[in-house]
Amino acid sequence: MDLAVSLRSAVVLLGRFPALSGIDFSVERGEIVTVRGANGAGKTTLLRLCAGLAALYAGEGEVLGCDLARTAGEARYWRRKVGFLGHETRLYGDLTAKENVEFAHALCNGGNSSADRSTVATAALSRLELPVRLHRERAHRLSAGQQRRIALACVMVRNPELWLLDEPHASLDVSGRECVAGIIAEASATGAAVVVVTHEQDIYESEISLQPNLRTVTLAGGKVLELQP
Repeated sequence: MDLAVSLRSAVVLLGRFPALSGIDFSVERGEIVTVRGANGAGKTTLLRLCAGLAALYAGEGEVLGCDLARTAGEARYWRRKVGFLGHETRLYGDLTAKENVEFAHALCNGGNSSADRSTVATAALSRLELPVRLHRERAHRLSAGQQRRIALACVMVRNPELWLLDEPHASLDVSGRECVAGIIAEASATGAAVVVVTHEQDIYESEISLQPNLRTVTLAGGKVLELQP
């Protein structure tokens, strides 16, 4: 197996509370894993650990071949290959939709020209079905669903090897959800690993459900409770 993520008895503490309490979890490249569980099950902490935003307290873990217990210097190397979308979009409100995406692209592709960044940003926003008239609108003036599309476009232009998506369908209408499902399927088809935290049953009614490489994991108490092929 070519694993993008491999966790073995991994523990993450929030204060003194074990948000992950010895989890065993793995994701192959090209695989889509949906993660379910009640509030407090450890779903978001799992994504944050894989994104390098939470520290591994005990156990073992590798992400994209890098040891989670290594130095921050090495963490910067593999973080560039990770696309993380949390509950908050983390957009710059005073920048336009397009400028936000251009900035995200520049962070990982600094050598590209401004023309290249503009072309890539326009293509990503169009793929997320954000109307062209809104590309030059400041992010803080847009709706929650429109901001979600921009944030997903920021993930897209990073060309990540590992996608970590926390409720990517939140605030989106039916068309937006179908669009996200298609993008997830496309990312997987290119060999990227995708981890999606979701409460949405209708994700299985989208085109994601047609993917042969889809797997579902249910968390409880910071551990894997159930696996479904």
